[in-house]
Amino acid sequence: MAERRLDSMPCTYILYSKSRGVFYKGSSREDTADLRFEAHNYSRVRSTKSGVPWELVCVEYYESYDLARRREMFLKTGVGRKWILENFSDLRRGGRVVEGARLESV
Repeated sequence: MAERRLDSMPCTYILYSKSRGVFYKGSSREDTADLRFEAHNYSRVRSTKSGVPWELVCVEYYESYDLARRREMFLKTGVGRKWILENFSDLRRGGRVVEGARLESV
């Protein structure tokens, strides 16, 4: 069986907007997280236009889009938002995203 490349696998990602102080949670079927990140930063996504520029905080890769979408839906719940704040609240206090900071799950 051919091995799938991580950059073409379904993923869930978290973005952070310093200008608005908010996190955005999203998922993608086949696009790389970098392509989605670029679309958000170039105002190609209506729901994130007002938060430009965005920082890519976290990317998680999954075997199926169904799993990536479930994770996105979890991150949008109260428990998921709490998890994000516990893990990335330093960004709200002026912290920086560590280059390449990713939680990679398969």
